[in-house]
Amino acid sequence: MEPIAVADGVLVPGSALSFRAVRASGPGGQNVNKVASKVELRVDLALVQGLTPSAQARLRTLAGPRLDAEGRLLVTSQRTRDQHRNLEDAREKVRQILGRALRPPRPRRATAPSASAREERLREKKSRAARKRARAASKREED
Repeated sequence: MEPIAVADGVLVPGSALSFRAVRASGPGGQNVNKVASKVELRVDLALVQGLTPSAQARLRTLAGPRLDAEGRLLVTSQRTRDQHRNLEDAREKVRQILGRALRPPRPRRATAPSASAREERLREKKSRAARKRARAASKREED
């Protein structure tokens, strides 16, 4: 199978890929039970070339539910009724997942609430406290 070029220096070799064609679900008329157009593409993540350790960790996190028992990435496609187009779609999905894993997340910058936001929070807090005090007082009067 042809390798998948993801970015400069990042390549999924053909030996890391294996695919299987299965019957697709959903409507399809008389063909649905005869034609195996859905594609299951498996990628052995250990064989992907050019990933940094941090990118590999992000990839494992992103792939989470798509990992099979052997730790391979499972991508399926049944978008079209054509097996070849579904295979290309699955390869594109692999390219997108790996591309997302290559981009490090933006660092979070701590921010402080504005003065007006703090005042609003305290105003709401006092209002809730007063409401509960009034409830407690009316409850005591009933008893």
